[in-house]
Amino acid sequence: MLLAVANGAPLVAKKVLGERLSRPLDGGVTFVDGRPLFGTSKTVRGVVLAILLSALAAPMIGLSWQLGAVIGSAAMAGDLFSSYVKRRLGLAPSSRATGLDQIPESLLPLLVCRGALTLSGPDIAICVAIFFVGEGSLSRLLYKAHIREQPY
Repeated sequence: MLLAVANGAPLVAKKVLGERLSRPLDGGVTFVDGRPLFGTSKTVRGVVLAILLSALAAPMIGLSWQLGAVIGSAAMAGDLFSSYVKRRLGLAPSSRATGLDQIPESLLPLLVCRGALTLSGPDIAICVAIFFVGEGSLSRLLYKAHIREQPY
């Protein structure tokens, strides 16, 4: 649930706020390969809201707000890792990269919080699989609701 909140917060923020407060997280910096570090779709607003909303949602499911903030932070770190790799591969911001778009942003928070949530290896694998399938389904619904710009 918190993974969905963390990963959905930037999308909802973009839909609600448009371009307001959408400063690129990388500040427009390019890497040594001449490509953007993360790209324009990764904003300070999106990361901050993902962490904040995860922290606010955590107590609703019986977790501490601090653990919610950690989960949101780790999900965003995984998302930024994906964007970094996609830029190195020459893929455009918001382009589709099945697996790379889902695994780091779900696996990293689960690994970081495995002790606090008493997760086993199979638990983590199941959660990543659920996120992988769920993200694809939810993404299409968000596209139909005009929240996402692409159906993936």
